[in-house]
Amino acid sequence: MKYEKILSKTKLQHGKYTLIPIRKQDIQKIRKWRNDQMDILRQNKILTKLEQEDYFKKIIKRTFQENKPNCILFSFLLNDECIGYGGFVHIDWFLKRSEISFLNETNRAQNQETYKTDYSIFLKIILQIAFEQLCLNRIFTETFAFRKNTSKLLEKFGFRLEGRLKNHVMVKGNYFDSLIHGFLKQYYKKL
Repeated sequence: MKYEKILSKTKLQHGKYTLIPIRKQDIQKIRKWRNDQMDILRQNKILTKLEQEDYFKKIIKRTFQENKPNCILFSFLLNDECIGYGGFVHIDWFLKRSEISFLNETNRAQNQETYKTDYSIFLKIILQIAFEQLCLNRIFTETFAFRKNTSKLLEKFGFRLEGRLKNHVMVKGNYFDSLIHGFLKQYYKKL
């Protein structure tokens, strides 16, 4: 059973989209997407198949049965096909906060309208989980400043720009700022 100790519902749907606990069958797709999109991630080397298998087996699988895991990851499906993944990372259960992450399949991520639709649906579902099931007080994101469309989408969704880490990341030999957007429980309205 995956995350059943902490989630009352482990399958959430919005139209043809579904968010379910991360599946082993999706991890190699996710590895490929991560390798394709390293420029937008805090990943500085290509992941191998073996590394991805080990990460799932030693880190992720263990979280499925924990009462207070440090991450809760989901496969993001459209018509039962995995098109992305994301969830809660660096969870602080005492302070009731977590960073959220999201990564789309590479081709979907490159089409701005598709990405906008996919990420919007993901955010609707993840906010519901954060505040209705996990009872978090705060979620936040880190977005590299060159991802202007992602920042605009977060802000349109109600996330507030809370900070800028100057020259915080290097992409292709250039430094970029990281933007921190936050969303507090008090901003949330049930869907």
